[in-house]
Amino acid sequence: MKRKLILLTIMLATAAGIHAADKYDNPDTIVVSRDGTGEFRTISEAIEVCRAFMDYHKVIYVKRGTYKEKLIVPQWLTNIEILGEDRDATIITYDDHANITNPATGRGIGTFRTYTVKVEGNSITFRNITIENNSARLGQAVALHTEGDRLVFVNCRLLGHQDTVYTGVAGTRLLFSDCYIEGTTDFIFGPSTAWFENCEIHSRSNSYITAASTPQDRPYGYVFSHCRLTADSNVTKVYLGRPWRDYGYTLFIGCNMGSHIRPEGWHHWQKERQNTARYMEYGNSGDGAATDRRAPWTRQLTKKEAAKITMDEVFSINDKWTPEI
Repeated sequence: MKRKLILLTIMLATAAGIHAADKYDNPDTIVVSRDGTGEFRTISEAIEVCRAFMDYHKVIYVKRGTYKEKLIVPQWLTNIEILGEDRDATIITYDDHANITNPATGRGIGTFRTYTVKVEGNSITFRNITIENNSARLGQAVALHTEGDRLVFVNCRLLGHQDTVYTGVAGTRLLFSDCYIEGTTDFIFGPSTAWFENCEIHSRSNSYITAASTPQDRPYGYVFSHCRLTADSNVTKVYLGRPWRDYGYTLFIGCNMGSHIRPEGWHHWQKERQNTARYMEYGNSGDGAATDRRAPWTRQLTKKEAAKITMDEVFSINDKWTPEI
């Protein structure tokens, strides 16, 4: 009898032109709070109610707190902004690392399953929030894993040890603006095209900052513009990068480099990559920016060459994209 009443109600509503609406299918803001004062207690729950392929901007506002989540922003979500209440006090954290045993294989889970946050969707923004892999230093441990295009990170902290930020798909475009990124080895790595504007890049050990794997057919990889390269007090020997694949592209332009940067600047990883890696600098300052002892297979751009490398130029590789920050 109850089922018949439900069916009758649906039929009458349809006949009257009335349709049930998803209350979250709108550009309003969803509030997440660990203390129960928001609509959801976890960011994952808020992600679940967002409509696929939205053509409007929707904000998930995350109140102060520590959110222990292995968060995925799936491929079918677009135009979402995850906005923290306080960058340093709104924290998404998890603690997987590559050497955790996979029960199915009896071996480690590997680097690419260790993420705290994985962004598969396009046109996603993170703002005023911390993304952390707080595993002990036991192997590769990714905090942020990106696969989508047109991703923006503004005033975020990205924390970890080895492999903190994995920019995972060639041809995708990422902007990091006013962010703090720290790690030990290869802590910014992958094949994507990424622009880092006014970021602090902090080394926690004597190792390598970047490990670009830019494909040969991509004109740009990593561009660090007006960033600050800092380090823990005991760190004194850091390379700007080494090419994870043959044609890795990394450029530091107008950056301030601390004394922890090695005089040669760059490492070839495998010797033959000296012939193909695209490693460049222009107009940097600080104790680590001297160019007289740089690896001879790297380049110092001319003023004319550097002037051509703008955010608009770098982000026009697929179609024109001007990020809104």
